[in-house]
Order: sequence, then structure tokens, then C-alpha cells
Amino acid sequence: MQSISTIGLDIAKSVFQVHGVDAAGQVIMRRQLRRRHVLPFFQKLPPCLVGIEACASSHYWSRELETLGHTVRLTRPAYVKPYVKRQKNDTTDAEAICGAVTRPNMRFVPTNTVEQQSCPMLHRARHLFIRQQTAVINSIRAYLAEFGIVAPVGRRGVEQLLEVVANTADRRLPEVARACLAALGSQLRALKAQILEFDRRIIAWHRSSATSKRLDAIPGVGPALATALVASVADANAFRSGRDFSAWVGLVPKQNSSGGKDKLGSISKQGDRYLRSLFTAGTLAVIRYAKIHGTGHWPWLTGLLTRRPTKVMGHDGQG
Repeated sequence: MQSISTIGLDIAKSVFQVHGVDAAGQVIMRRQLRRRHVLPFFQKLPPCLVGIEACASSHYWSRELETLGHTVRLTRPAYVKPYVKRQKNDTTDAEAICGAVTRPNMRFVPTNTVEQQSCPMLHRARHLFIRQQTAVINSIRAYLAEFGIVAPVGRRGVEQLLEVVANTADRRLPEVARACLAALGSQLRALKAQILEFDRRIIAWHRSSATSKRLDAIPGVGPALATALVASVADANAFRSGRDFSAWVGLVPKQNSSGGKDKLGSISKQGDRYLRSLFTAGTLAVIRYAKIHGTGHWPWLTGLLTRRPTKVMGHDGQG
């Protein structure tokens, strides 16, 4: 064990796979560890380089192993895949991680702190509640439409439908259907209250962060996007330019270039889908404002709108 310099650790819920090599790349160890044995195992090892795929619970294990004195590098699973030999299993995955983590041109994911993990969780939970709210509203509309009861699109239309459900004198609804719809209405009200509470928490987090407040001054960036950015990007200096950051989010064209000919397609969508949706919503808000009030403050936007449709972004390098 004293000669191990690099370890590839394939993490899981219960069974972990370890692949250790020495400084010359010779395999020293291949073994499985149960979850409860992982930290005691690494406590006995001298400080070494540990590679882990950036996936669920990886940031937790990274923090724990760094506390023990090890150097931890988190690598995207897509960058590890080319190093997998033949069949995919835990043993070959750990070996591939061990090989990928030592490559000089490999890109790594910074380890998030507990606070940096908490704020994205706040956004994800809120987004989940919004999707559940949409599902409940669609169910209410669909069930009532089966009885010939429809309402206009929008919040007011849903309120009208719930008034019909609450009106026991309305004989268009059978009692069984009314009970089901009343339960859905109660769930909808609870979801709305929970979303408002999460909105208040996001605003409070935003006001407590100086970086988030600076980002909020950018046109199209509000508290939701600002807090999500601060929580997702541990160190902005990791990006050489704004275009590198755009590529990380997945807002640049996907390339299929060869022979000196540039072939650009649609955006790559290789980054964080939630961040990308917030950026898209903020961009469309700026464009909508510019179309209503004029684009005198942003001459570059005027030129862009003359060349490209509203929802086509990034194809000329200025999106």
C-alpha cells in the first residue's frame, strides 16, 4: 500500500471499487469496499491522488477524502468513457478513472462546498414543485373537460374551474369526480404556497451574496439566475473567456468540422439544462424589452436582430 500514488475510485450507493497504481503506472491494488469501509481504508493510506467521476455524492466523498489529506480530482463521466476497455463494469470503470485522472490535458470539476450544494438544491426543489404544479393544473383541466367544463388559459381560468368544483350546487359534476378534483385543488394550493416560500428563500440568499447582487445588475439576469450561477460556478477564473463559459453551459454551436471547413450546427446542450433555461428566458426578456422600447442602448442587439430570428442564438459568435 505504501507505493500507491494514484487511485481510481468508482463510487456507488453500497459497493465501491478501488483501482490503485504506483508512480510507474503498475497496478498495485484492485478491490471492492463496502460503504462503511471506505473512509477507514483511506485513513490508512498515505496521501495520494484520488480520481472520482463527478456524479451523485461525488462532492461529499471529495470533501471527506480531502479532509484525510488526499488530493481529489472529479472528472466528468463523458471524459472517462474513452478510457474504458471493452466491457463496462465497476472494475473497468475504476481503472478508466485511474487512467483519465492522470492525463495532463484532462479537465476537472471543482469540489463544491456544503453551501454551494445547498443553493442548487433550493432551485431544483422549486423547479420540481413548478413541474408538479403544471401537472396538477393540466389534470384538473383535462378531468373537467371530460364533463364539458372548460375555462380560459391562465391563472384566472384555473380559479374558475376550482370555483365550479367547490360549488356543490353545480350538478354537472358527479360527487366522486368532485371529491377527486377537490383533492387536486388542495394539492395545487399547497404547491403554490411552497413555491412562494422557496421564492422568498432565494431572494433572501440573493440579498446575502455580494456576487449575486452584482450579477443581478446585468440585463436579463434576475435573482434566480444570479443565485444559480453563484452556486454552480465555484471559481469563475476556471474559464478563459466568456465563450468558454458559454460552451460550459451548452449555448455554443455544436461543431462537426473537418479539413479546414467549419460546420456549425445547433447549440450543443452539453451543460446544465436548468442554467441554460434561465439564460434563455433572460435573453428573451431582454429582446422583448428591446422590441418594445427600442434597442438604442444595445446597438449590437440591433445588428443581431437584423441578421437572426429571435430564438436563434450563438450561430454568429455573439449569442
